[in-house]
Amino acid sequence: MNAYMKLAIAEAKKGIEAGDGGPFGAVIVKGDTIVGVGHNQVVKRHDPTCHGEIMAIHAACEKLGTFDLSGCVIYTTGEPCPMCLGAILWANIAKVYYGCNVVDTREIGFRDEQFYQMSKPEAKAEFVKELDRSECLKLYDEYKKITDKTAY
Repeated sequence: MNAYMKLAIAEAKKGIEAGDGGPFGAVIVKGDTIVGVGHNQVVKRHDPTCHGEIMAIHAACEKLGTFDLSGCVIYTTGEPCPMCLGAILWANIAKVYYGCNVVDTREIGFRDEQFYQMSKPEAKAEFVKELDRSECLKLYDEYKKITDKTAY
């Protein structure tokens, strides 16, 4: 068994035993160094975004002092949902290793597949609507003028 996946599983068990949320743990590694560990805390924090991968990303960013996790790899007990996959991509994580897949996750009562379906253009068109674009473009124009965007 991979040592990092073993740690992700242990982290998930810790969360389950504490009643924090589902069986999802994640470990982020840069080189040979563990830079972030997290488990699902949706129940504990009353926050649907506190998935294991998200919590590990928060920990890694905090530890490294950056929002850019280029060169990092994530090990997670479950195939990342669309939200977590998006966060992994935004963080520039280079590779994802997961244990259980989306079908396995459905079998224990989670609905990840529903969210993958929502990203299809026909489903998205019914749910996501553009509104007040011209006013929002003014905001984007202000942002474009900022030269040092790393100060945020």
